Amino acid sequence: MALVAIAAGGTAGHVNPALALAEELTRRGEDVLFFGQEAKLEGRLVPEAGFELVPLTIRGFDRSKPWTAVSAATKLMKAKKAVRKAIDERPPAVAVGFGAYVEVPLLSECDRAGIPTLIHEQNSVVGLANRMMAKRAYEVCISFPQAKAGFEGSLGPHTKLAFTGNPVRRSVIEGNGARARESRGIPADAEVLVCFGGSLGAVAINDALVGLKERLLSLPNLHVIHATGAEGYDATAAALTLTPEEEARWHLSAYVDDMGDVLAASDLALCRAGASSVAELAAVALPAILVPYPHATADHQRVNAAWLADAGAARIVDNDDLAKEAFANELVELLEDAPERKEMAKAAASLGSAKAASLLADEVLAAAADAAPRLH
Repeated sequence: MALVAIAAGGTAGHVNPALALAEELTRRGEDVLFFGQEAKLEGRLVPEAGFELVPLTIRGFDRSKPWTAVSAATKLMKAKKAVRKAIDERPPAVAVGFGAYVEVPLLSECDRAGIPTLIHEQNSVVGLANRMMAKRAYEVCISFPQAKAGFEGSLGPHTKLAFTGNPVRRSVIEGNGARARESRGIPADAEVLVCFGGSLGAVAINDALVGLKERLLSLPNLHVIHATGAEGYDATAAALTLTPEEEARWHLSAYVDDMGDVLAASDLALCRAGASSVAELAAVALPAILVPYPHATADHQRVNAAWLADAGAARIVDNDDLAKEAFANELVELLEDAPERKEMAKAAASLGSAKAASLLADEVLAAAADAAPRLH
């Protein structure tokens, strides 16, 4: 049994792929130890998934506030000390970082101890922490082919690079669509449109759906599962003014807690193009209309979306076009065109996203096996 140390934190986009890898490793009989911040999302999600979390406190350096450099350096040194103590007591065979600054102390200390380190990049645009740590990494694993260019000049002379895709948790891959429909009173033969904007929601998507309410509800066999995000729920609910009869077909909530089941129950998705959302859509082969967040760093959501769209698995709509008649027509036409959605689903399945956790686990354990003779 190999012990794999994992650092992931801050957002669901970092933490959920790390948990997907951890689930695959434990399924194979390996042991996993997480490092992260208790006050961040990993402090809740990691223990909930049944994994141990070594708590770290760390803060990145804000370049616009030079005076933060001292406190950031102090916290980094304390975090490295905590990592050193943990890996001295339980030496891992390999360490994996999923981006975010919290990976720096783990990967730095494991490298110092001669333990091989891997980096996983979820997005098509490479994050700063991953670029920083790539030089001494044993291997860099990417989710989108476009990310390869982002590591140019950052890799060490012997650093490997592999395309594994972005791991998706088994709760998503093994979602139960019948369960999601039953809990919402959706008939088995109804068509389902699921709409969401990521963990924070999307005002533009919410507003577009409000404008499309009458047209969508005029489709007699359609149900809408609409997650607004916490901040958008009250305003969207007030604007929709759903009657009890309409509420039976328009399932409005701030969040979708059973996303795996909901994706399995759905026939089409309308959503942002975050890395995790794109990976999940591909993994469950769900056709989608993607609306890239226009203010994402380096417009990376558009690049994410293009990975699905270029394969024929999704269509891309600009944020500014959501209020236009052309978008409304495209959405309704796709809802009424089951053969086209079937072809899009086949295209999504061909991308192999459901295998990403297994592929990444293969790379992680290969690194551990390669390093074993040197560590002993």
